Amino acid sequence: MEQKRTISAKTKTSAPQSKRLRAVYRAVVALVFVLVVMLVIGSLYAVIRPADSGPLFHIGGRSASAGIDDNDGIHGDGQGSWSDYLNVFTGIGRLRIPLLGQPPATVILSLSFPYPPGDIPFSEELATRVGEFRSIATGYFAGLSRADVTGLDETTAKNEILSLYNAILRLGRIEELYFTDLIILD
Repeated sequence: MEQKRTISAKTKTSAPQSKRLRAVYRAVVALVFVLVVMLVIGSLYAVIRPADSGPLFHIGGRSASAGIDDNDGIHGDGQGSWSDYLNVFTGIGRLRIPLLGQPPATVILSLSFPYPPGDIPFSEELATRVGEFRSIATGYFAGLSRADVTGLDETTAKNEILSLYNAILRLGRIEELYFTDLIILD
């Protein structure tokens, strides 16, 4: 008799678990079914859609709904289009550079600069020179003390780093340099 009680107790506790597992299983099967249907519909649409049609939507960048047209100037004066200013090189990343002197301090620096969007060889050169760009900026600021960085003339520093960057580039030139971040930590 004790065996029957034990077995019936086990079945009672496993029944709610099997119902939960069945519900999870049904939800997973429904999700897989929906994904398969979406893939089939998307594939059929891709086959039926004309080859010369443009993208359905843009993620980021320009937007027709925002009133930005490639033919308009930035300020409506015809001086340039938005596409001239879309590519900004941020591949150098954030640098943490220890400064000279006492008390010890660290400068956190992020550099970026615009580059021509259609110049693929130049953009590839920029990507291959990231290590050199980081070394140049680190070397420039590592030789300064906290007082030097605090009283830093940003324009002079940008021009000096910019000239060092352009000295190593062969396929183009960087025209403008931005300090996205310039923070001194104690």
